Amino acid sequence: MPPRNGNDGPVEQFRQVTAAAMRAMAHEADLNVAFVPEQPGLRGNEARLPVPARDLPAGEVAIVRGEADSIALKLRFHDAAVHARRQPGGTMGRAIFDAVEQARCEALGSNRMSGVANNLSAALEERCRQAGYSRIADREAAPIVEAVALLARETFTGQQPPESARRMVDLWRPWIEAKAGQDLTQLSRALGDQTAFAEVARRLVADLELGEEEGQAAESEDQDQQGDNDEEGQKSGEAEESGDTSDAEAMTGSETREAAGEDGGEGEGEEQEGDDADGMGEDGPERPGKRWRPPNDMRNSADAPMYRAFTTEFDETVEADMLCDADELTRLRAHLDQQLSHLQGVIARLANRLQRRLLARQNRAWEFDLEEGTLDAARLARVVANPAFPLSYKRELDTDFRDTVVSLLIDNSGSMRGRPITVAAMSADILARTLERCAVKVEILGFTTRAWKGGQSRERWLAQGKPANPGRLNDLRHIVYKGADAPWRRARKSLGLMLREGLLKENIDGEALLWAHSRLIARPEQRKILMVISDGAPVDDSTLSVNPGNYLERHLREAIEYIENRSPVELLAIGIGHDVTRYYKRAVTIVDAEQLGGTVMEKLAELFDEDTPSGGGRRAG
Repeated sequence: MPPRNGNDGPVEQFRQVTAAAMRAMAHEADLNVAFVPEQPGLRGNEARLPVPARDLPAGEVAIVRGEADSIALKLRFHDAAVHARRQPGGTMGRAIFDAVEQARCEALGSNRMSGVANNLSAALEERCRQAGYSRIADREAAPIVEAVALLARETFTGQQPPESARRMVDLWRPWIEAKAGQDLTQLSRALGDQTAFAEVARRLVADLELGEEEGQAAESEDQDQQGDNDEEGQKSGEAEESGDTSDAEAMTGSETREAAGEDGGEGEGEEQEGDDADGMGEDGPERPGKRWRPPNDMRNSADAPMYRAFTTEFDETVEADMLCDADELTRLRAHLDQQLSHLQGVIARLANRLQRRLLARQNRAWEFDLEEGTLDAARLARVVANPAFPLSYKRELDTDFRDTVVSLLIDNSGSMRGRPITVAAMSADILARTLERCAVKVEILGFTTRAWKGGQSRERWLAQGKPANPGRLNDLRHIVYKGADAPWRRARKSLGLMLREGLLKENIDGEALLWAHSRLIARPEQRKILMVISDGAPVDDSTLSVNPGNYLERHLREAIEYIENRSPVELLAIGIGHDVTRYYKRAVTIVDAEQLGGTVMEKLAELFDEDTPSGGGRRAG
């Protein structure tokens, strides 16, 4: 007998079987499993899986099962406490450490169950295809984290990388195997012991020169003390003698770092390093981890080097549709539409609320009981009742709703990967549609870098002999998703680019903020609003490894101070899981990315509700 309402149909049976298999494999009887149209992943005690098509094609079934097996195996074999205790420093180092740990968990399941291996391979092939790895032709565009993870999987299981990612992996293979081939082999021998595996994984990160080891950190701390002593000597007034001391210590630190195998030892420019040690100590120009210093550390030092870029030749400002072909952009937009589909009710409520508040600012206002103007028909009744009353007239008042443009600047860094960037893209889409209906122009911008751990800028710096304090050492990529004058229908496809896996790299917030500000200043509108969405402080390992640890953060503060206190642009920031109130006067921090859409709408509505543009360091436009 066929099912009455579809509850017992094949799709529902597939969901029940998949959920049961996940609980059994993970040894988690209380695990909740939800099938939703969004990126798969684990949130608290709920595993989220993609929704399969109704006819359950074999390919989609394998992909869903692969995502389910991946989550279940990590729940089964991963100890978060062990992982956190041994996590290395540096953004890239942590990303690789996480990736090889995921590969370890999946390898333990693949090596024991061939069906699980097939499911994981299907899911991996789909992820690589969506990320567009088959179109990568040079190493600069190939994400090293993914390459290391796929090579680790190959070593652990003997399975070749997916066909769509094979060329991308081969671009990195010789370099990775030369530096860390032995580490990968040792990792495969420690699959069953997470503690031992983590220790080898830390060594792999160090051998790839993408993180820091405990021994190197200790050496840097010793150099900290030397730098402090040297600083006191300089303050005593014997400048020439202290300069010689600084030179000697800089040379010693350089030799130590070269012996440890780090990139940062400079044979040239040691005198400049010694001079700059006043503001930062002798430790830090070579340690990416120093970016986690307190935000006020040396911020006011007169001797701190001025912010600059080593070269701007390789920076780019690019339209979103130039970064991938039309077919991929269409696919990414369809994926974004799928994410938006289950939020239509929420979207409509948020958009209508903002639209009502905006239009309320544009409502017509009238002055009544005048002797001339437009006849007030509402007051004719009193004239009829008492002919002694004179006729009443009214006149429309001018409303103070100035021409407005809103710029949305979105952090496109690797830490936004997953749900945060998806929700940011959704919020930008909602905002563009809503403001367009209210005759408010909106611009959507993104910022990232062209490469991980430095691009052509760093290569030029290396070729020139590593001069000291080079400034910013990565190639900027500023993306225009939607221009202020472009209608939403023309830019809608471009917003899907945010979901492209290989796009998100590192974030240099200060220069991005000034770029977005300069675009707004050039606009003819009277009122200009800049809204920044970010999930953390500026991070670029290449730059921070050879400059003071607060180099990017200090420049960000300077850019914010300039806009808030000396510019007509109204600045507002929203931090996702990161307290941005320590940077911006007008800011809000949200814990869950799901809050972003409502927060964006609410904060914009508050801006428009203000009668006068005062406070928060902004001026009248």
